[in-house]
Amino acid sequence: MNLMKSLKDYTIVIRLDDNNTFVAHIPLIPSCHAWGKTLDEACAELVNVFEMIQEEYSEMVISNANTLN
Repeated sequence: MNLMKSLKDYTIVIRLDDNNTFVAHIPLIPSCHAWGKTLDEACAELVNVFEMIQEEYSEMVISNANTLN
């Protein structure tokens, strides 16, 4: 069950860090951040992190709904 918006609905901020790695994050989701040696690696890792957060959010919503029943 997917209750969050899709990744394309969020603003993604990417910056080059001091150690020449790329850091990507979604400002509206505080725990959604990733890094990589290349821009592509950082973006791919951000997709993975976003999907994990989506799954956790969905499980939390289902658990809360079951508690109410």
